[in-house]
Amino acid sequence: MIPIDVQSAWQGTSDCRGCGIRAMVLFADLTEADFAEIHAPIDNLAYKTGEHFVLEGDRAQYIYTIRTGVAKVARNTADGRVRIVQILKAGDVAGLEAVLSPTYESDVIAATDIHVCRIPTSVIKTLSVKSPRLQAQLTQRWHKAVKQAGDWLADLNFGSARRRVANIILKMRHDDDPSLTSLFSRHDMGAMSDLKLETVSREVSYWIKQEALVPKDRVGRLYEITDLRKLEQACEA
Repeated sequence: MIPIDVQSAWQGTSDCRGCGIRAMVLFADLTEADFAEIHAPIDNLAYKTGEHFVLEGDRAQYIYTIRTGVAKVARNTADGRVRIVQILKAGDVAGLEAVLSPTYESDVIAATDIHVCRIPTSVIKTLSVKSPRLQAQLTQRWHKAVKQAGDWLADLNFGSARRRVANIILKMRHDDDPSLTSLFSRHDMGAMSDLKLETVSREVSYWIKQEALVPKDRVGRLYEITDLRKLEQACEA
């Protein structure tokens, strides 16, 4: 974890008001009066790829808004496997269960280098009582998180291996340039789709041979989508 701007007392309301992704995040609808109710530090932190910032079973003291980058939500299965159950991007919230639960229910790991806002649960609980706007935001976030997790599992855990890998490729398209997609390690892709590493590698190679994907780096993470329709047809099959 790299601290970007950790303050001993709350002084950052102007930062929240001027946040470049404020329209996407939890505080989007807050007014000046709402900001006046914030009396605890909100920290701007950075994590390197692979770092955990939420651990399953730990005391739930904060929620996290993703500012930049991608995080993965992972859970341990009864047979000892790790399953990736959700991907979080800019504007998404990690650890939202901290509002209601004393402990975290999943691990959240930086899938890329990321920046997050760490918000104490005391801030959320105070504002949710005093601000109907934040209460509405929380309800919407809960609904979105549940729907995303359900859609993720439905799309990536059913159908052929080809369909599952095609779904990952499409889900990981860049918001600012949908012709590009960033894939995780083959191991992580297997944990997302309940496939073996060798199967994932074979399916990615298939899409390259089909000229639907073109590698854009040497490590096999960044690709250009050159035939979107082929991938979409695989997902519809």
